[in-house]
Amino acid sequence: MARSPAPFAAFEWMIAWRYLRAKRAEGGVSVMTWISLIGITLAVFALIATLAVRSGFRAEFVDTILGANAHVTIYNIGSVDGQTGQIDRTIEDFAAMAERVRGVPGVVRVAPLIKGQVMANARDRNAGVQVFGIAPDDLERIPRVADPETSLGDIARFEEGIAIGSGVAQELGVTVGERIRLISPNGVKTPLGTSPRVNAYEVVYIFSAGRYDIDRVRVYLPFAEAQTFFNRDGRADELEVIVEEPENVAALTLPLLRAAGERAQLWSWQDSSGSFLRALEVEDNVMFVILSILVLIAAMNITSGLIMLVKNKGRDIGILRTMGLTEGSVLRVFFICGAFTGLIGTAMGVVLGCLFAIYIDPIFSFVNVVMGGQVWDPSIRGIYHLPAKLQVGDVMSAVALSLGLSFVVTIFPARRAARMNPVEALRYE
Repeated sequence: MARSPAPFAAFEWMIAWRYLRAKRAEGGVSVMTWISLIGITLAVFALIATLAVRSGFRAEFVDTILGANAHVTIYNIGSVDGQTGQIDRTIEDFAAMAERVRGVPGVVRVAPLIKGQVMANARDRNAGVQVFGIAPDDLERIPRVADPETSLGDIARFEEGIAIGSGVAQELGVTVGERIRLISPNGVKTPLGTSPRVNAYEVVYIFSAGRYDIDRVRVYLPFAEAQTFFNRDGRADELEVIVEEPENVAALTLPLLRAAGERAQLWSWQDSSGSFLRALEVEDNVMFVILSILVLIAAMNITSGLIMLVKNKGRDIGILRTMGLTEGSVLRVFFICGAFTGLIGTAMGVVLGCLFAIYIDPIFSFVNVVMGGQVWDPSIRGIYHLPAKLQVGDVMSAVALSLGLSFVVTIFPARRAARMNPVEALRYE
């Protein structure tokens, strides 16, 4: 008894290859097949490029948050000042509180802060800024601010002057070595009332944190000078806490509260930016679904091309069946034809998508030049460039989706070819 050949035998691949490379006049690859090949290539390219930009945007956004801001902010609930009637949230025993918080496992750094909003002035230019009073050692440990590649000046001279964001420097038209004035309406208290406080400082350091909204308003003063400027002698407004695992900051909530004391409250980076990150996640899921539909539409063209191929090869199918080819062999021949189209299209799409993610900066620069500049407005989007982060998981999900859809839609026309009656196929030959 003759044994049936193993699935996907060499002759099945040979027949499928002959059909794929046959000329159109011989009933070979149709225009629809080329359309499906190009469609899958572009769909996979778009999917990988979108996933890379999505991952890069989230990574850049989170990195700028964690690289220039506290992971957790500790402040007091506050008490009512009997003289002014205002709520006082300052921390008097900030040194002892900071020491207790440093003892919490998982805490990397604790820095007392003075915060206030004032007017900055240089010559005839003004800008509203947010002043952070911080110790020089703590400033040097802020990654995005202390980056020498994106800054100007000498951070070691911080105690001699003031550090400002690049956006503030641009708004005021100043550079390192020039002086700016800080104007606070809550200045010196006199018998006639409170007079504004105006102090001039030398700009010794200009930083770029990578976020427009930070660089545009942030200014750093030495901690002791900020205490004097904002009338916080012997007090701090809050504690800036940096932890080892910012993504798991929620697990440290209770230990930090116990260490800080009964009147302490916490505000984490996830509390301040959580809604934006959740919106990004929803947008990512919607974009993945939309682009998956695009891949499905491109894969459906394989079905059209295979139906045309089966129709053109009806006589060949009849001859092969009469020679003893089984239904399974015919199905696999045409499955190979369709799957090969999906495989090549997916491979080309992966290459284009990866190249786009790797060379996104020169590509974006070219588009910016062609469009006349200002394609990417950092004041609207927050960050200064379009980021892309190529991840293996994103590429593999795009490949799995494309190949899975290509293989599924190929089965139906291949089954039609396999079930073709050889007698009917050869009736008019």
